[in-house]
Amino acid sequence: MNDQSAGKPRGGVLTWALWGAAAIGVAAVVYIIVEASTKSAPQAPTSVPVATATHDVALKLEHPADGVLPPSYAFFDEDGKKLTAADFKGKVVVMNLWATWCGPCKIEMPTLATLARAYAGKPVAVVAVSIDKPEARDQAKAFIAQQAPLTFYNDPEAKLPWALRPAASGMPTTIILGKDGLERGRISGEADWAGRGAASVIDRLLAES
Repeated sequence: MNDQSAGKPRGGVLTWALWGAAAIGVAAVVYIIVEASTKSAPQAPTSVPVATATHDVALKLEHPADGVLPPSYAFFDEDGKKLTAADFKGKVVVMNLWATWCGPCKIEMPTLATLARAYAGKPVAVVAVSIDKPEARDQAKAFIAQQAPLTFYNDPEAKLPWALRPAASGMPTTIILGKDGLERGRISGEADWAGRGAASVIDRLLAES
């Protein structure tokens, strides 16, 4: 057998290998095209954005202490005067416990300011109580100064969240008091106080005698 005849089988094997690789490549392209064409189209967004639904006050409202007195623990207004929740009796009270180190607290604060503006002149008090330590008081006060018409309240010992029954589970926590001074609901975490859900809750309590 000469060298030329000995090389033929090797050439044939190489040819078949090349054809096989080409066939595999074509099959892969076809598969990708078919997969792309059979995927379902993305769903249209729901009518209510997820973030709005998640932070809706009416949906998040809890009643862990419905109808009980709020704590008598004292906090301070911006002039250093001692106050308790009982000092606001006769109004619907939205008492928000927050801190400058709490990101969600600062995110929701402008919506609390919007709520306060919407109910200006009505028996509604939006009381944002900072639990910042004394060394952060100026920072907290400056932040609230940008959230008109809210005014500054402070619990420098950060004991008010623990005085609630049950205690606050985290920051922010907001308790809602009826005009009778009793706790009527609570929100744990960030909420949209400028939305319709908040208005429905406040209006319902205002309508009560």
